[in-house]
Amino acid sequence: QVQLVESGGGLVQPGGSLRLSCAASRSSSSITAMGWYRQAPGKQRELVAGIFTGGSINYADSVKGRFTISRDNAKNTVYLQMNSLKPEDTAVYYCNAATAPYGINYWGQGTLVTVSS
Repeated sequence: QVQLVESGGGLVQPGGSLRLSCAASRSSSSITAMGWYRQAPGKQRELVAGIFTGGSINYADSVKGRFTISRDNAKNTVYLQMNSLKPEDTAVYYCNAATAPYGINYWGQGTLVTVSS
């Protein structure tokens, strides 16, 4: 079992920045990837950014060049630096950890990001 705790959400003006953090309760060799998803009202949850154990990273097209995902293995923490925020980035952001070999996914409780003037 892996517990994920997110922090860093809040209200920010368009063009502003926020950094989200996701701390895992323990390190686990079974974690193959960690990532951030988001869900806006009335929309499906979507992948924002993911980072794999081998170091490869992928981003949703809508956030490329604005968001940066990183991972501190010593702290069992993954970060999402969000710059040049837009109103359409408003959503609840969820941290995810994917594990092997059974493909179990763990989720954080979510943190709300609101981009508004």
